[in-house]
Amino acid sequence: MTDLSQPTRMIDAHQHLWKPSERRYEWLTAAGAPLNADFAPEDVEADVSAAGITATVLVQAADTYEDTFYMLSVASRVPVVRAVVAWVPLDRTDEAKAALDLYSRSPVVRGIRVLNHNYSDPRWLLRDDVSPTVALLAPRGLSLDVVSVSPEHLVMVADLAARHPELTIVLDHLAKPDISAHGWEPWASLIAEVAAHPNVSVKVSGLNTASGADWTWQDWLPYVNHAVEHFGSARMMMGSDWPVSTLAGDFGGVWRAQRRVIGHLGLEQQADILHRTAERAYSFDASTPPSLAPPASA
Repeated sequence: MTDLSQPTRMIDAHQHLWKPSERRYEWLTAAGAPLNADFAPEDVEADVSAAGITATVLVQAADTYEDTFYMLSVASRVPVVRAVVAWVPLDRTDEAKAALDLYSRSPVVRGIRVLNHNYSDPRWLLRDDVSPTVALLAPRGLSLDVVSVSPEHLVMVADLAARHPELTIVLDHLAKPDISAHGWEPWASLIAEVAAHPNVSVKVSGLNTASGADWTWQDWLPYVNHAVEHFGSARMMMGSDWPVSTLAGDFGGVWRAQRRVIGHLGLEQQADILHRTAERAYSFDASTPPSLAPPASA
């Protein structure tokens, strides 16, 4: 039976903001309309409130400092933003270390991501010039978000988790299974191999844009249940993937569908997915008022 009772805490663990009118986003130029437009916090504020979301995590949308500093500026004035997944040049260790030292002054920088899925090398995060920077993250209390859109990416994630066992790795968008074509393998086997590494968590997000035009939450159920079986709810979290999600739905409809797809789980499992896992992965307590949140680890 689906239980959609309102929890006291609910975190949108994957939200984007961008303003191409003010700064450049290379991939947006290629994407074109409707994503190549400004998406600001005020554009999603009412939807976040109506959904009952109590905290959000902003995730980088460009491999630039400008994008990160824009997110930090939003976090400084929008209380619902409790964490930022920032960018550093992982292949330039000295520069990245300096940026990480600067970010440590902010209480909201809780993770790092690069647009690795747009790189020609699917194993880029394992390169010799990248690994030393990745090794700097865990001692600073930072996680690493990773995007996987191909089987090669999932193989890479398993290797990355084995190489950096102390690092919390957050796998975005359930690694984008081919829901539209009812695809199962090799995604199912590879995601199970990734889940065997206890330092990897996964996001229930972006499923609507991986689905057919007339998607329903039932389309997602086999994939989400497979993730629950292998990761357990304690390593799963939920994100809206707004505004990318608007390509195949509206904020409220997508969020309700994501809640329905976990509605058959027990309330404790739902609490894991709705807030506990995100709090652990990004090291913040969503029950603490923002002004009282402790600073990030130095």
